[in-house]
Amino acid sequence: MTEQQRIALVTGGGRGIGRATSLKLAAAGVDVIITYRSDHSAAASATEEIHKAGRSAMALRLDLGDGDVATLDHFVAEFRDGLAATWGRDTFDFLVNNAGSATGSPFAHTTEATFDAMMNVHLKGVFFLTQKLAPLLADGGSIVNISTGLTRFVAPASAAYASMKGAIEVLTRHLAAEFADRGITVNTVAPGPTTTDFGGGALRHPVAQERLAAQSVFGRMGQPDDIGGAITALLSEGNRWVTAQRIEVSGGTRI
Repeated sequence: MTEQQRIALVTGGGRGIGRATSLKLAAAGVDVIITYRSDHSAAASATEEIHKAGRSAMALRLDLGDGDVATLDHFVAEFRDGLAATWGRDTFDFLVNNAGSATGSPFAHTTEATFDAMMNVHLKGVFFLTQKLAPLLADGGSIVNISTGLTRFVAPASAAYASMKGAIEVLTRHLAAEFADRGITVNTVAPGPTTTDFGGGALRHPVAQERLAAQSVFGRMGQPDDIGGAITALLSEGNRWVTAQRIEVSGGTRI
């Protein structure tokens, strides 16, 4: 019997860690569906690179920021149609909940609007998107939720963002138990400081990079490929016995 082609959904797959993950998965022989919120050109570029790697790909728009769970139904319908049209399937294999945004705000000055925006994208959106996609996730599949090193160590103006990611780590453990009877693994990958445009690109500033690089045992900041490679490895067959884990990919930051 011919082995069924593996398919991954990577939210926020057009840029940064999401893009690196998508390309690493493609290099490992996985077809990829990515989502984007507004940067269609980045999504198109990512799908082109996936095609160059010899894999099938598509990009779908998804906005988790408005907090309206009902809007996810339209995305799921588009996703289901895409699976059928491109792969002739009604299931997929890997879900990487990567999409996110960050607004640095000291605890004393964090507004309700800022808090709600963080919650919609990083917690509510992940919770209900996963819930709605669960019937389409193949038995024996895997979910990877993206967290942050900031659930272990502290940085200024990160209380709201880190709190949402802490909740995601708890959710991961509960989902691992709930999906175990279907053979689905659920894990968290928690990146340390990584050179991307996340949070307005603050981590690209030379002063910030010098300070953060000094906190890693390797003396450098992480790159998107470091995280994408770890996620891809976690989704490999050799890690089928790993579930309910928080795996920090931070280059030994602040150990």
